[in-house]
Amino acid sequence: MPPGHVRRHDEVSPVTIAAVRAEDRKQTIADATHELLLEADAVPDPRHQACIDEVVLLNAPVARSIASRYRSKGVDSDDLEQVAYLGLVKAANGYRVDASTAFLSYAVPTIRGELKRYFRDCAWTIRPPRRVQEMQGNIAAAEPELIQRLGHVPTDEETAAALGTDPAEVAEAASVRGCFSTLSLDAPGAPEGGTSLIETVANAEDGYDLVEDVHTLTPAVANLGDRDKRILQLRFCNGFTQEEIGQELGVSQMQVSRLLRGILDRLRGELAGGVPKNA
Repeated sequence: MPPGHVRRHDEVSPVTIAAVRAEDRKQTIADATHELLLEADAVPDPRHQACIDEVVLLNAPVARSIASRYRSKGVDSDDLEQVAYLGLVKAANGYRVDASTAFLSYAVPTIRGELKRYFRDCAWTIRPPRRVQEMQGNIAAAEPELIQRLGHVPTDEETAAALGTDPAEVAEAASVRGCFSTLSLDAPGAPEGGTSLIETVANAEDGYDLVEDVHTLTPAVANLGDRDKRILQLRFCNGFTQEEIGQELGVSQMQVSRLLRGILDRLRGELAGGVPKNA
């Protein structure tokens, strides 16, 4: 109010007018919704379905508002709104006009439930336990109101107090937010662009596997006798067939097969942590 200005008795605050008009509009929509639901209950199709469709159109802003609370969770806004509309349609078709509650008192929990089910069943790239999924949905629904009331992003303790749960459960659920979406490998690998993310990922190197295999096998092979080591060398280093090994050692091919099988069984046993009884 300007300095020196005295408000007359007939002046009304613009904020008060806006609030009253918003409340009047909500009541008008609520009344129209109730009348349409009463009519839908009393008439057959196609008028019945037309009334239900009008109820959905009248209350669509409510569905969009609820869906907006779940944004920034890795799911496309259009998808969230479609799920919210589905919940609204279910509410419009499932509401009983003889119920003691208003339509929105039934529709809002129905829409929220549909969104939570979507996050639980469809939106996870990596699926954590169901209790964690449901807690994450509760946090997502409560967080906007807490931010508005507290003036800052709520801590785990503040969120837990609002939800009536333990801060550790809130922290666990908050840690899985990244599970809703993953980065595309075609995304830029650096802020300035130029390369894609996949170009920054190291290629698999077969040499590491070979080094690991050698270091794993060396102690086990060291425990073999000279003949067994010779058989392994001829078979796996020189590429000899069993017949050629037999000729080299002066034994039959069947004996080579039996010896080779025994050697490999012993190596497997040692690598598994114990020597087999028949070694």
